[in-house]
Amino acid sequence: MKKIKMFIMETCPHCANARKFMDELFEEKPEYKELEIEIIDETKHPDIANQYDYYYVPTYYLEGEKFHEGVPSRKMVEELFKAAYEG
Repeated sequence: MKKIKMFIMETCPHCANARKFMDELFEEKPEYKELEIEIIDETKHPDIANQYDYYYVPTYYLEGEKFHEGVPSRKMVEELFKAAYEG
């Protein structure tokens, strides 16, 4: 399995949607709960966030490579989880 790193802001409505999509997928496919997902709030950890090249949240990295930045879709989150799980 590949590692996922997710950058968010607590006040971001798109981040909330992304988390909702993630929770739905965890319910539908319990094996996805095994994925290693590090969630970093850029306002609480700017020292970490500043090391990565992105502008919009949420942003996902898969094994250190940017996978998606900005407004998420459920389909995108599902593709991310599939790529990480089958990694």
